[in-house]
Amino acid sequence: MLKFIKDVMLPFAMIAGTLTYPWISRLTVLIPYLIFAMLLLTFCKLAPRDIHVHRAHLWLLLIQLICPVVVYALIYPFHPVVAQGALICILAPTATAAAVITGMLGGSVSFLTTYILLCNIGVAIVAPALFPLIEPHSGVTFISAFIYICKQVVPVLILPLLTAWLIRRYTPAIHKMLLSLSGLTFYLWAFALALVTGTTVKFLVEQENPNYAVEISMAAVSLVICVLQFLTGRRIGRHYGDPVSAGQGLGQKNTILAIWMAQAYLNPVASVAPAAYVLWQNIINSYQLWLRRKRMGE
Repeated sequence: MLKFIKDVMLPFAMIAGTLTYPWISRLTVLIPYLIFAMLLLTFCKLAPRDIHVHRAHLWLLLIQLICPVVVYALIYPFHPVVAQGALICILAPTATAAAVITGMLGGSVSFLTTYILLCNIGVAIVAPALFPLIEPHSGVTFISAFIYICKQVVPVLILPLLTAWLIRRYTPAIHKMLLSLSGLTFYLWAFALALVTGTTVKFLVEQENPNYAVEISMAAVSLVICVLQFLTGRRIGRHYGDPVSAGQGLGQKNTILAIWMAQAYLNPVASVAPAAYVLWQNIINSYQLWLRRKRMGE
């Protein structure tokens, strides 16, 4: 029964967010706290001695931090907002749930968890510098925008790590309790997904001059990017003997964070791309899990 609930939870969360968008979108303020909680529970499982940086991590990180700018520059002449959507789909850090899927697919959870740490630090450094250049606001200087975004993004991405390690070091009882709650991450993810879905639907419904061609283009672009990231990650991982972990590290994104960042710091329409990415990556993950069960004779 529990397996069935988990199988339908994410689609149900998206449907619930869509149907209740007038009300659930009012809870958007909770999203940073949900992201913090999910990362805290994830990092509680990662001791400092467990961090082993592999060469594959560096290649994945290089792609994740450099390719967004390249793809943005290529798409920008055709449509700036579509370019923003593409950028955020690549820049977004790896989902905390990716560690669970990686384990189910037979990959290395420690490899993936280390990469979640590395890419969160990388995005926390790059995003505040990049967003003001992409979406400047009238009367706001680059420095002031950089500082503002740092104040918003860095605590969400870096503070959970520091908090987890301080709890591990000084309050082992609380750390043990948090470890026992690690399964809660999935349900926090589902609730956050309902919130961002509702917020995105509210924005789309209340647009004064909707441009569905642009939104469909972003959904299509996010599909191409999703497939390419999974394939590229697996190709890199295959070279280092672990295609599953590298594929999930590059392909499975924290779309909750991506949608929030797009709505907060870029053109809000760009959030359609990571919203569509949720669907594409879940289809790919479902297919991978089906293939593994088939190979294992389940």
